[in-house]
Amino acid sequence: MSENTRMTRAAVKRKASTAFATADEITVSKKRVVLGELTNVVVPNQEREIHKPKSTLIPAKKQTKNAPIPPPPPALDFESGSVDPQMCGPYVADICAYLREMEGKLKQRPLHDYIEKVQNDITPSMRGVLVDWLVEVAEEYKLVSDTLYLTVSYVDRFLSAKPIHRQRLQLVGVSAMLIASRKYEEISPPKVEDFVYITDNTFTRQDVVSMEADILLALQFELGCPTIKTFLRRFTRVAQEDFNESLLQIEFLCCYLSELSLLDYTCVKFLPSLLASSAVFLARFIIRPKQHPWNQMLEEYTKYKASDLQQCVGIIHDLYLSRRGNVLEAVRNKYKQHKFKCVATMPVSPELPLAFFEDVTIRDLKPCVGSC
Repeated sequence: MSENTRMTRAAVKRKASTAFATADEITVSKKRVVLGELTNVVVPNQEREIHKPKSTLIPAKKQTKNAPIPPPPPALDFESGSVDPQMCGPYVADICAYLREMEGKLKQRPLHDYIEKVQNDITPSMRGVLVDWLVEVAEEYKLVSDTLYLTVSYVDRFLSAKPIHRQRLQLVGVSAMLIASRKYEEISPPKVEDFVYITDNTFTRQDVVSMEADILLALQFELGCPTIKTFLRRFTRVAQEDFNESLLQIEFLCCYLSELSLLDYTCVKFLPSLLASSAVFLARFIIRPKQHPWNQMLEEYTKYKASDLQQCVGIIHDLYLSRRGNVLEAVRNKYKQHKFKCVATMPVSPELPLAFFEDVTIRDLKPCVGSC
């Protein structure tokens, strides 16, 4: 190899190392939050600026004039699943049965009364403040919704096993999100330093890593548990079959109602499949208040009758109307955005007709009149 060739390669290596060093020095400013000592008094959220990183991995497609508009995707064949292979049509029955069995296992479930039985320094409102803040963190780092649901599940399961002082509750939250993003869900997760920074450096890197280990041990490394989002994907497909309205509208509305349920400690006792079914029930009621929101097809696929959903739907309905958790604004502000069709601003009746919770198999399911 000639001397000139060696010098050229050395120059290329020096240039590449300089480029990477420069990239590492680039930081994105993020709003840092200190929850500190959580109390029942919640300070209203301030306006925050979200910095959207520019993606350099996938170049934008050039728009051409008179480009043909692609037709809308055809309705899913629920029996064969031939339209969308990601819905795993040939195996759907086995998958659903497995998920329903898995969600009921005790080691996958938090205690429904862990705050009363395990925790001595944490209240339901403190948990609500933490979850509300985690919604903001997930938005800040552009995390997928599955990461948020897994994070809340890990928090509840960990708090069901180990008492924590209120000053370390925020540490539990960021460490659980670190696990959900880096160990399970995200392709490009935030770094440990990012989670330290978002708490305004209240905790050190070692604090986060140590709490991460504690959570993993408490969960016995059982990280793959079904969440509300797991069931909501398939249930919303069924819910859209007889709707002519925007399919995105009912999908976003179901997601909004599901995330509202994360805020309320009372909802911990419900199975994820029941919470997902309740979100679908209430979303259909909000969009079509005069029509029965449940039908035999939904009952068949969710395995729940309308009467099974009454208590859970009532709680989520109160959350939607701000009768519960009215000081928690992160989820509401998130779904007031145009990219989510402003579903958080949709009007809803203050009362749920009791007739809607009757067994749908004995009703003709025509638009409700009279007493409704």
